[in-house]
Amino acid sequence: MHLGVDSFVAAVTDPTTGRAVGPEERMADLLEEIETADRAGLYSFGIGEHHRPEYYDSAPPVILAAAAARTSRIRLGSAVTVLSAADPVRVFQQFATLDLISRGRIDLVVGRGSFTEAFPLFGLSLADYDELFEEKLDLLLRIRESERVTWSGRHRPALTGQGVYPRPLQDPLPVWVGVGGTPMSFVRAGLLGLPLMVAIIGGEPRQFAPLVDLYRQAGERAGHAPERLQVGLHVFGFVADSTKEAADTVYPGWHEMFTKVSRERGFAQPTRAQFDATSGPDGAFFMGDPDTVAEKLVRISGQLGGVDRVSIQMTNPRLAHADLLRGIELLGTEVAPRVTTA
Repeated sequence: MHLGVDSFVAAVTDPTTGRAVGPEERMADLLEEIETADRAGLYSFGIGEHHRPEYYDSAPPVILAAAAARTSRIRLGSAVTVLSAADPVRVFQQFATLDLISRGRIDLVVGRGSFTEAFPLFGLSLADYDELFEEKLDLLLRIRESERVTWSGRHRPALTGQGVYPRPLQDPLPVWVGVGGTPMSFVRAGLLGLPLMVAIIGGEPRQFAPLVDLYRQAGERAGHAPERLQVGLHVFGFVADSTKEAADTVYPGWHEMFTKVSRERGFAQPTRAQFDATSGPDGAFFMGDPDTVAEKLVRISGQLGGVDRVSIQMTNPRLAHADLLRGIELLGTEVAPRVTTA
């Protein structure tokens, strides 16, 4: 099992001083976080995509290019690219260019996103939510297969044999499908033989076992080799020297984030009891000291029939930069060795 970090590049208020960290400083901190992950031996670092005032990750390829120039080993990728609201030609060109800059260290994770701001921003209708993704994924994979593409669809002008350049160093460029809890999304990824990145943000991870089984069964029926059907998890969590310290450090920012989302979506307000329950042995949050987090990772992997990669989303708006650096270091130097040898 490979371990990594995902970041949504949240705007941060320093929890000690109450000072708002400006966007320029936040970007500098982010690059230091990625460099720390590289030095700590983590496998990957992903950047999300949002178009909201509380995040600075609306242009992930730009951030990833800066990270590629500052790192030497760690894989870099999206978490996720909102393909439904993008042009697959430009997405491929950007990530192929990143692959060249990084010398073959790029993963492209595509999905529909859990927020909807990108759709009206780019003049798209939420009524086309499913069709947009299916059509654009088809085009992206066609471009990946061949530099000259003939294709037509409803949501983008046709291609009539034009070339798409540059071509990436990796052949093919790794394309993962990011999914939530929709069975058809798991089946689609399996039929296409694409690796799967499952976002688990609530409930119990073991409840996703039937959906992961659907994915593997669909892939097997479509004739794809088992090694192509990789499973990754995108989860929320944090590592500290003690489990109590991890929870106490992360809770204020978690509460702020989920209070805002709950108000927008009409959910009940989040509570500390809810947070603690979700951080428990069977919950969706991977929170604690290195032994606790490692044991949970191994257990959940077994419940899901084997997991190839886990990316932990560790950032939040009330997390001090020094604490985040420490969490990344512990994940790489203490948790990852326990997981790899388990």
